Amino acid sequence: MKILAINAGSSSLKFQLFEMPSEAVLCSGIAERIGLEQGNFTIKFDGNKHESERMIENHTVAVNLLLSSLLEHNIIADYSEISGIGHRVVHGGEAFADSTILDAEKIGEIAKLASLAPLHNPANILGIEGFMAVLPNVPAVAVFDTAFHQTMPEDAYMYATPYEWYEKHAVRKYGFHGTSHLYVSHETAKFIGKTIEDSKIIVCHLGNGGSLSAVLNGKSVNTSMGFTPLAGIPMGTRSGDIDPAIIPYMMEQTGKTAEQIVDDLNKKSGFFGVSGISSDARDITKAIEAGDTRAKLAYDIYTKRIAQTIAAYMVDLGGCDAIAFTAGIGENSAAIRSDICNQLSAFNIIIDEEANNRARGVAGVITTGESAIQVVAMPTNEEVMIARDVMRLAF
Repeated sequence: MKILAINAGSSSLKFQLFEMPSEAVLCSGIAERIGLEQGNFTIKFDGNKHESERMIENHTVAVNLLLSSLLEHNIIADYSEISGIGHRVVHGGEAFADSTILDAEKIGEIAKLASLAPLHNPANILGIEGFMAVLPNVPAVAVFDTAFHQTMPEDAYMYATPYEWYEKHAVRKYGFHGTSHLYVSHETAKFIGKTIEDSKIIVCHLGNGGSLSAVLNGKSVNTSMGFTPLAGIPMGTRSGDIDPAIIPYMMEQTGKTAEQIVDDLNKKSGFFGVSGISSDARDITKAIEAGDTRAKLAYDIYTKRIAQTIAAYMVDLGGCDAIAFTAGIGENSAAIRSDICNQLSAFNIIIDEEANNRARGVAGVITTGESAIQVVAMPTNEEVMIARDVMRLAF
């Protein structure tokens, strides 16, 4: 049974085609720069990579390009081979505590949540509607970034703001990267020989965007991103948590609107804002090696905030069995993992530097046998979770 996992952005459409239930990846790829003059389409299969540059006018064109490529490269013989489609949807609000089979009513509910994720949900809907136009009879499932965190207790997701903000305007912590946190927490429990139902795991999803979660017995009880993905730890271009009074102050100082200041916090902060060099951790590391003091400051802010969040989540969990590092930085940067964990020496966490250096893009324990808490590198796989949810709900 072939299942497509789709992640649609405002100008992109990523995909993987799985053979289920074996979870073998038949192909993967991306349509980029949708709606711009010069687009790009890439598909990978059987060790081959095919790229083409062309205008991709909209998401429907991208969907048709993807599907025709599956036929062209003999990955499928007919569209009828596609049994289901899973769509990543960033924001499910309080309406969706689990993935759901899509119909017109559900799509309407997702659209109503666009004000909570204006850059993401409308794009996700474009991908959903694009596939429904071409494959109207194929079951479609929405998999929400926020759903995993709907198990947070009220004292974790509520802000100490006027309660009517929550009642009337849905202001609360939602959390994101939930599909990754779910996958990694389960895989980590298995990796260290624990059952997920009896585990205390802190997941550090560190990429250009980043968030941490406290997972108790398989349930999210806290997470660092909040009402939006801007909250929490510093990231590639995002500030993470700041004093909210900075926003009106900077409006007065610069003459910018609130929207412009928030744009600065989303796109011109984090690694990029502090260093003035790059949003990429690899560039920051190279700059530090060359003696750049602002790059070092950006790096130190980043690792300290992550270490502080890990320490706080040990309180939420009442201890910790394992800390898992995942996503682009978490899976590949031994230096960042080591520098974060070395700030947690009060918890008797002891890094095995040799094991840490070996664990790049592969699962591995990176602490010594004497360490009180196991730390692991654990590759994430959000797409396979999407495919699993299609199987769970549609078949």
